[in-house]
Amino acid sequence: MEIRDARDEDLPGILEIHNEAVRNTTAIWDEETVDVDDRRAWLHERHANGFPVLVAVSGGRVSGYASYGVWRAKSGYRHTVENSVYVHPDHHGRGIASALMTELISRARAGRIHVMVASIESGNAVSIALHERFGFQVVGVMPEVGIKFGRWLDMTFMQLNL
Repeated sequence: MEIRDARDEDLPGILEIHNEAVRNTTAIWDEETVDVDDRRAWLHERHANGFPVLVAVSGGRVSGYASYGVWRAKSGYRHTVENSVYVHPDHHGRGIASALMTELISRARAGRIHVMVASIESGNAVSIALHERFGFQVVGVMPEVGIKFGRWLDMTFMQLNL
C-alpha cells in the first residue's frame, strides 16, 4: 500500500468511495450522490487552500482517502481543521484508515495546525475507536442534529490538540 497526495486521476476511485458512503452509510450525511466534477472541484479547492488530500493505493486501486479542511469559516478558527477518512468497503480491516490518519496528522503538525476535530455519527463505533487510538478525545455529543435513512442521527465531536 502506498499513501500519497491525490491527483486528478484518483478522482474515479475517490468518487466511488464517497458515493458508496453516501448510499449505504451514515458516515457522510449527504443524501444525494455526486459526480466526478463535484469531486474535482472539492480536490482543487482543498489544494488551493493548502489542505492535503491523501489516497491509499493498493494494487493500483484507490482503497481509501483522507483530508482535512476548514472547520469553521471565521478567521479565529484558522488553526483548527476537521478531518475525514474513508476506506472502500472491500478494504476494511487492513490498516488503511490508520495509515491515512498517521500521515494526515503528520501533515497537520507540519502545517502548524493547532487542533484537529472529527465530527462522527455517534453510532460509528469503528471511526470513534480509530480516532481514540490516535489520541482524540470526545468533547461533546449533539443529539438528533441530522437525519438520514429516515432516522435522527447524533453527532459525536472529537478533538486532538496537536
